[in-house]
Amino acid sequence: MKKNSFMEGAVIATLGIIFVKVIGLLYVIPFNAIIGERGGALYGYAYNIYMLFLAVSSAGFPFAISKITSEYSAKGNELAIKDTYAIATKIILAISIVIFLLLFIFAPQIGYLIIGKSTGGNTYRDIAFVIRMVSFAILVIPFLSVSKGFLQGNKYIQPATDSQIIEQIVRVIIIIVGSYLALRVFNLDLKIAVGIAVSGAFFGGLVAYLYLRKKIKRANLLKENPKGKKVSKKEIVRKIINYSIPFIIVSLIYNLYNTVDMILVSRTMKDILNINVNQVESVLSVFTTWGVKLNNIILAVTTGLTTSLIPNIVSSFTKGDMKDVNDKFNKALQCTLLVILPATIFLSLLVNPVWKIFYGNSVYGPIVYKLFAYTALFGGLHSVIVNTLQGLSKYKLVITSVLIGLILNTIFDVPFMLLAHKLGLDVSYGAIVAALLGYSVSMIISLLVLHKKYGFNFNDTIKKLPGYIVSTIIFVLSIVLLKYIVPMDINSRLIQIPILLIYGVVSFGIYFVINYFNGNLKALFNIKRRKK
Repeated sequence: MKKNSFMEGAVIATLGIIFVKVIGLLYVIPFNAIIGERGGALYGYAYNIYMLFLAVSSAGFPFAISKITSEYSAKGNELAIKDTYAIATKIILAISIVIFLLLFIFAPQIGYLIIGKSTGGNTYRDIAFVIRMVSFAILVIPFLSVSKGFLQGNKYIQPATDSQIIEQIVRVIIIIVGSYLALRVFNLDLKIAVGIAVSGAFFGGLVAYLYLRKKIKRANLLKENPKGKKVSKKEIVRKIINYSIPFIIVSLIYNLYNTVDMILVSRTMKDILNINVNQVESVLSVFTTWGVKLNNIILAVTTGLTTSLIPNIVSSFTKGDMKDVNDKFNKALQCTLLVILPATIFLSLLVNPVWKIFYGNSVYGPIVYKLFAYTALFGGLHSVIVNTLQGLSKYKLVITSVLIGLILNTIFDVPFMLLAHKLGLDVSYGAIVAALLGYSVSMIISLLVLHKKYGFNFNDTIKKLPGYIVSTIIFVLSIVLLKYIVPMDINSRLIQIPILLIYGVVSFGIYFVINYFNGNLKALFNIKRRKK
C-alpha cells in the first residue's frame, strides 16, 4: 500500500464514494418496487433514528483518530499511533454496548414519538421492530469507523475507500434479496421485509471491518516494536475525548436536522392540517429515504474531499503552514461549487424523468424533491466548512454555528410549513426552506469568524465565482433549450434513460468545457493545456 497526497486522496476517496453512492442509488429501483412508498417511509423512520444514535456512539471517532494519527505521524511517533488505536478500540466497545441497549430497549417509545397513535399506515410498533433490527449494527459500525480513521490518518485513503465499497455491496445484497424473499416468496409482513433490509448495515459493516483489519496488519501499522516517544494513556484518552466530542456533537446536530424535519413534518401534516396518512408517508419517504438516496450521489464529492482534507489540513496546521491550510480550504470550496452546483440544478430541473427512472410514477415525489435537492448543495458546502474548522480545532465556533442553524431550522419548520400551505404550495417546502435557512446562517457565521479572527481569505474562490456563475447560467440555458428539442413528456420508464443521458452529456459537456477554458479546472487539478 502507498500513502496518498491531498488531491490524489481526494480523487480516490471521491471516486470510491461516488461508486458506493451509485450502487446505493441503483439498488433503490428494485427496492422501491418491492416495498413501495409506505415501506420507504418505514425504512427511513428507523434508519434516521439509527443514524442519530450512531452519531452518538461513533461519529467523532474516525475524524478524531484520523486527526490524532496525523499529528503523531507528522512527528514520526509510531508508538503513540499504535497506542491511540488500541485505546480508541476499548473506548468504542464500551460506548457501543451502552448505545445498543438504549436503542433496543426504548425502540417503542421512539416509534411513538415519531408518529404517535397514527393508523392507516405504519404504526409505532412497526417502527420499533425495525429500529431493533438495525440496532445490532451499532455493535459493528463504530469499530469500522475507528479503523477507517486510523488508515486515513496514516494517509492510506485507498483501503478505507475499498472498505466502503465492500460494505455497500454486502449491504445491498441483504437489502434486495432479503426484502424480496420476505415479501414475494414467504409473504411475510412489510415490517419483516424492512427489518431484514436494515439488518444489511450489520452484515456489511462486519465484512468491511474484517477487511480493514487485514489491511492494517499487512501495512504493519501496529508493529511489535514501534519507534517513538511513549505518550501517556491519559494524554491519548484526553485527546480522543477532546477531538471526538465536538465531532459527535456536530454529527448529532446534522442528524437532528433530518430527525426534527421527519417528526415535525409528520406531526404538522397529520395533526394540524389533517392531511391523508398516505400522502404524509409519501412526502416523508422523500425526506427520509428516496430523496436522500439521490442527494447522496451529490454529497459523495464533499465526503471524498473531507476524507482527504482532514489529515492534510491537520498535517499543515501542525507544521504551522497556514497558507497551505488556506489554499486547501479554498480548493475544497471550489471543487464543491464546481461539481455540486450543476449536479443539484440538473436533478431539480429534470426531476420528473429522474424520479420516474428510479422510483416509477409518484404524485408527490417529484414535487417535493424539486426543492429538496438543494439541501444537498447547502449541506455539501456546510460540510466542507465545518470539517475544516474541526481540523483546525475550532470546536467552539463549529458547535455554536451548527447549533444556531439547527435552532433556526426547528423554530421556523412549522411556521414555514403553515405559510406554504396558506400560499397554496406543497407543505414540505416550508420545512425545506427552514433547513436551507439554518445551513446558510451557520455557514455565514463560520466564514465571517474564519476571516476576521483567524485571518482566512477567500480571494481565490471569490475571483473564480464569475466563471462559475457564467458557466452555470449557460448550463441552465442548455437544459432549457434542450427541452424544446428533446421531449420529456413520455410515459415509458426505459425511454427516460437515453433522454437523461442526452441532457447530461450535452449540458455537463458544455459546462466543463467552459470551465476548462476559463481556467477553473486547470487551477483545481493542475490540468495543462497543450501549446500549439
